[in-house]
Amino acid sequence: MPNIKSAIRKVRRIKKQSLVNKSRKSKYKQALKKMLKLIDKKDKKEIDKYFHEFQSELMKVAKTGVIKKKNISRKISKISKKIKNIKK
Repeated sequence: MPNIKSAIRKVRRIKKQSLVNKSRKSKYKQALKKMLKLIDKKDKKEIDKYFHEFQSELMKVAKTGVIKKKNISRKISKISKKIKNIKK
């Protein structure tokens, strides 16, 4: 347990921030799972509707730094490639 006041405050702040990060990470995972389910179903209309929202959700997570931007970009790229292959 920290003795210095600033260290005590920092511990409190880290607890709050870790909860926020956890919720952001779960949103990211849920969005990814939902998109992969839609791709498995091969439902083109639903995929087109959800893709913009999906990208937005992932980039929000990347902006905060919970998951790195290049990692998110790679995920979006792979998924858009899968979507292209479905439409053929």
